Amino acid sequence: MQQVGAAGPRGPQGQGARVLNRSTKRRKADPAPSRWSYRFQRLMLTPLFRFSLRVGVPFALTFSLGMVYLSDEGRRTELQDVVAQMRSNIEERPEFMIQLMEVEGASEDVASAIHEIVPIKFPISSFDLELASIQKTVSSLNPVRSADVRLQPGGVLEVVIDERETAALWRTHDGLFRIDAEGVYIGLAHARSDFPELPVLAGEGADTAVVEAKNLMKIAAPLGSRVVGLVRMGARRWDLVLDREQRVMLPAKGAARALERVIALDQMQDVLERDLARVDMRLSQRPTIRMNENAVKELWRIKTTAVENR
Repeated sequence: MQQVGAAGPRGPQGQGARVLNRSTKRRKADPAPSRWSYRFQRLMLTPLFRFSLRVGVPFALTFSLGMVYLSDEGRRTELQDVVAQMRSNIEERPEFMIQLMEVEGASEDVASAIHEIVPIKFPISSFDLELASIQKTVSSLNPVRSADVRLQPGGVLEVVIDERETAALWRTHDGLFRIDAEGVYIGLAHARSDFPELPVLAGEGADTAVVEAKNLMKIAAPLGSRVVGLVRMGARRWDLVLDREQRVMLPAKGAARALERVIALDQMQDVLERDLARVDMRLSQRPTIRMNENAVKELWRIKTTAVENR
């Protein structure tokens, strides 16, 4: 009885105490996150925050360490020397060295001028060449219409030239000059005999009408060596100058047709072989001829003689 009575108090009442204690412990071990843990987890779900942790923090740390390292002047100088040496070793490799310059498409005089205005000491690294500057310098030459500068395999700096062609000689008070079909100045002509096949132009605005002048010279080809040149009058029309100080005065419009009429008249009646000073074709309906003074005197003498004989 005593055992039963002793066990009675420890039975149901003791089990209830143990159950109560267990439920209390379970409440204390609540798995729900804390407020700070919840906020941190929310931040980790933000793309910007994750990017800052993955990139921003390492970058800031590396940048800070670099600034501390480079704060010493000796270290900066040493780093600059290392970079310069590495760059020099790369730039001076044989495959990057230029040994010579070749000029294509230019005459001997123009090629010599290009070598003079582009004073490059070879060999030189291709990294030290400014191709755009070289091309601009070469294109500034009067005889050069355009230039193309490029690097070729084998260490060659190639300069391809589109050279202007001399279309006429332009005589001014300063001398005799060579110009192309567009009237662009090319260079000095030392002697007329060096360009016997080219027309000689003179007068204001002659350089702006080279194409028309060349066409007139072709029409005047039957006159041969008698043609001296063309003179631009008033920057609007031409005079064809012949030997013996003869001139064919052409109109501003229809100059080619007027000159063809003069050539045809000369071939039929040898008009230009006579003692004439001017053949004025400025008025197509009324062409006139001006005789030289000696011819006029001779004409008056003949007329006077004819009157006296009557």
